[in-house]
Amino acid sequence: MFALVVSGIFYQLVAARRTAPKPQKTQMRDLVLAAKALPAGRTVKAEDVMVVKVPADQFPKGAFEKVAEVLERPVVSSVLAEEPIREGRLGARGTGLGLAPIIPVGMRAVSVRVNEVVGVAGFALPGMRVDVLVTGRPPGREGSITRTVLQNILVLSAGPNLEPDGKGQPINAPVVTLLVSPQQAEVLTLAGTEGRIQLVLRNSGDQGVETTPGREITELYGLAQEKVSKPAPQVARHAPPPQAVAPAPPPPPATAEIVVIRGNLKTVEVVGARKVGTEQP
Repeated sequence: MFALVVSGIFYQLVAARRTAPKPQKTQMRDLVLAAKALPAGRTVKAEDVMVVKVPADQFPKGAFEKVAEVLERPVVSSVLAEEPIREGRLGARGTGLGLAPIIPVGMRAVSVRVNEVVGVAGFALPGMRVDVLVTGRPPGREGSITRTVLQNILVLSAGPNLEPDGKGQPINAPVVTLLVSPQQAEVLTLAGTEGRIQLVLRNSGDQGVETTPGREITELYGLAQEKVSKPAPQVARHAPPPQAVAPAPPPPPATAEIVVIRGNLKTVEVVGARKVGTEQP
C-alpha cells in the first residue's frame, strides 16, 4: 500500500511537469531617454540622450525608439533626467531655437522692458501669470489715469531664462516676454509707447477676468467729489444782451354795484362806471 501511494504521487508530479506550459520569451524594445535634464528651448544633441531596453508592453505612448528621431529638435516642455522623451515634448525640426518653438500657433510673444518695481521685484518668473496696467494721460484729459488693459497673461521668459529658478529665487531681468494674442500684442505695444506699464502678479489658478473702470489722479487725492459738487463757472463773455420787459398793466380801479328798483323796473348801476344792464323785476 505504501509503495502504491508513493508511485501515485511520483506519477502525478512527472505528469504535471510534462504538461506545464513553457515560459514565453518577453519581447523587448529600445526606448530613448534623456541622459540629463533638458530645459525648454534647448536643441537635443547626441550627448543629451541614451537608449535602454524595456518590455514591449511597457513602451510609453508617444516615445521614440531611435536616437535619430529626436536629434536637432527643440525642447518645448522641460524633460527630466532619465525620463522618456515623448513627441509632445519636442518641436518640429527646423522650427527655430529659444522661444520660437514654445509659442503656440496663432499666438505671439511680446517683450516689455521692466525694472524691479514694474517686474514685481523680480518675481515675474516664467510660467506665472500677470495683469498689465498702464498709466498715462488720455487725449482731452487734464490728469493721468491708470487702467488694467490685459489680464491673465502668461510669462514666457524673464530675460534669457525660459524656466523659473529651481530654488524659487527672483530673476533680475530687464525684459519680460509675455504670451499674447495678435490683438493683445497691439494693446501691449501701444501701452508701452504711450504710457507706463506695470505688471501685477496673480494666482495661476485664478482664471477670472474683472471689469474695472480705471482710476484718475483726482480720485487719488480725493478731489473727484469736490470737482463734481463745485458749480461750473458762468461765462458772460458771449451772453446775449438783456431785453426790455414791458411793464405790467395797472390793476383795475375798485368798483361798487348799486341795485335801484323803480316800480316794476330793476336796474344795477356801478359807481364810477357806466350802467351795465336793466332787467325786469
